Amino acid sequence: MSDKKPPVPLHTDKPPAELRSGASEIDAFVRQARALAASRPTGSGRLILALDATMSRQPTWDLACRLQAEMFDAVAKASALKVQLVYFRGLGECRSSKFVGDTTTLKNLMVGIDCRGGNTQIGKVFSHALRETEREKVDAVVFIGDAMEEAIDDLAEKAGSLGLHGVPVFLFQEGRDALVEHAFKEFARLSKGAWFRFDRNSAAALAKLLSAVAVFATGGLKALEARGRPEDQLMIEHLKSGKAG
Repeated sequence: MSDKKPPVPLHTDKPPAELRSGASEIDAFVRQARALAASRPTGSGRLILALDATMSRQPTWDLACRLQAEMFDAVAKASALKVQLVYFRGLGECRSSKFVGDTTTLKNLMVGIDCRGGNTQIGKVFSHALRETEREKVDAVVFIGDAMEEAIDDLAEKAGSLGLHGVPVFLFQEGRDALVEHAFKEFARLSKGAWFRFDRNSAAALAKLLSAVAVFATGGLKALEARGRPEDQLMIEHLKSGKAG
């Protein structure tokens, strides 16, 4: 892809870096979220979409880029859902966009990201979500990643604070690292969210589960029950039981 600057400025204390080619497995989620929220004109929701963009995610990231066009077709033109993109990569780089309600704008932000080496910065994501919800209620956080290289107790405390603020975290884990699984399940439990596994063979399943998160963010459990798809029922089960995955 050709180099392009994001159409929405990203907040960072570092000078803007050139964002090269990349991909987003979340494009399907964005498409579905727009259609879902459009069917609920009186509803609204604010969702933070957080991505681990460190180098270990490049293979699946690229695969998702090829698959995303097959996941969903047309999208609604209007919606009450607002989505903020947050991602980390490199040496301490963690950026966030504004909350946007335009599918094209958010997609352009995501496809401009390339993966770069570095350690995880999940703590920054959780802290950022807490600050955002103090300004205006955030209805859900989605985090997609494959590693956890921080102190689990510190992250657990922040996840618990998100839960107390009514901000569930939905964690989607790539791979089968046992430590990561334990940590992500604990963050989901403390925040009253849910944990799911994701790999390169389950991109379609990921898209469906993310669409369920979007339904929840714009209408809560009632909206999930009303739509009633298998992924919605699975999400309801996890949310009501505190089940991690």
